[in-house]
Amino acid sequence: MGQGLSCGANQENEFYGAVKVGDIETVEALLKREPSLLYHTTVYDRLSALHIATANGQIEILGILLEKSSNPDVVNRHKQTPLMLAAMHGKISCVKKLIEAGANILMFDSLHGRTCLHYAAYYGHFDCLQAILSAAQSSHVAVSWGYARFVNIRDARGATPLHLASRQRRPECVHILLDNGALVCASTGGYGFPGSTSLHLAARGGSLDCIRKLLAWGADRLQRDASGRIPYVVALKYKHRACAALLNPSSAEPLVWPAPLKFISELNDEAKSLLEQALMEANREREKNILKGTSYALPSPSPVHSDSGLDDTISEASDAEVCCICFEQICTIEFQDCGHQMCAQCTLALCCHNKPNPTTAHVTPPLCPFCRSTIVRLVVAKIKDCDDADHEMDISSPKLRKIILDTKLRESDPRTLVPTKVPVLKIGEC
Repeated sequence: MGQGLSCGANQENEFYGAVKVGDIETVEALLKREPSLLYHTTVYDRLSALHIATANGQIEILGILLEKSSNPDVVNRHKQTPLMLAAMHGKISCVKKLIEAGANILMFDSLHGRTCLHYAAYYGHFDCLQAILSAAQSSHVAVSWGYARFVNIRDARGATPLHLASRQRRPECVHILLDNGALVCASTGGYGFPGSTSLHLAARGGSLDCIRKLLAWGADRLQRDASGRIPYVVALKYKHRACAALLNPSSAEPLVWPAPLKFISELNDEAKSLLEQALMEANREREKNILKGTSYALPSPSPVHSDSGLDDTISEASDAEVCCICFEQICTIEFQDCGHQMCAQCTLALCCHNKPNPTTAHVTPPLCPFCRSTIVRLVVAKIKDCDDADHEMDISSPKLRKIILDTKLRESDPRTLVPTKVPVLKIGEC
């Protein structure tokens, strides 16, 4: 009897070893000989073959196992599903495969009470994070729970995915979560210091990029945690001087992404990318003065090579392609329905506000500065070649967009994105 148990254990070990290294022939042979191996687990961690294949990124083995198993949500000792392990280890192909197989994105583990969304945010796997959020939009979760509620789901200690991403210095994940409706000023329960916001946690972690993004999306620098500390005090405590400089309430307020505007929330990805880049660049210009005297050095902008073929085309562009407000930037945004065009920086000046209080944001769309008609929608403009009026270059070209976005912002009033002689484009007016 003891020999039989020993043989069974050896067979299990051989099976798990084959799953781990992706030995398809051995896996299929062992499953054919003993189909029940699919439902066995390791002794201590209670890991199934699905967990092992997922954690090691063996997508072909995972496909074989999912075809033979009816439960993609089998749990281990800590109630973790294969999808959680895939998000933890950044195995994007496994994440997509499990979601296609019907894995439940709304399961919680028993270790920290976290979902797969928490794991992706904590470990900084933004591609897995985006895949899970995309699945949530088209699954029963969006109907039964609500998509916004899922994005702001809390773990056992009251931390949302945004809290975890901010604390772990994951700016890409922070951006994705904010773009999908994460509450920027939500407080934690027992995670970190009670009552901490994402800005408190980013200040503690010392992530300047996370702080930039949180401030640009309206994080309040004056919001206090349970002990009455503002993020500025937290940054000073952990000796993050550059972060403290940006969080100092006496420094200039950052420009804030105008999320409440309907036509902003409905922007296509290319137009949103142009405006978000303009917002970050405008705030960087302000930071140059704020960060003087700190140990942090701002990265120099990428050089624009004049010998590029696209640069030649841009330099020869007609006057009609240059923004008629600043006369320096190329028109990259078009207003609908009137069809007038402006550069991303000047467009942002129409829509942006400089106070992080959401109640001060514009709830009505601004007017076109040329014809005073209501802006219904913003789209990416087309650049016309002056030599051929019918020839158009798509601004969505990555190389062309880089050239446009790398153009240096002009020196202007720190509270405007356009010269102050054009009062209609002052920040906060529309």
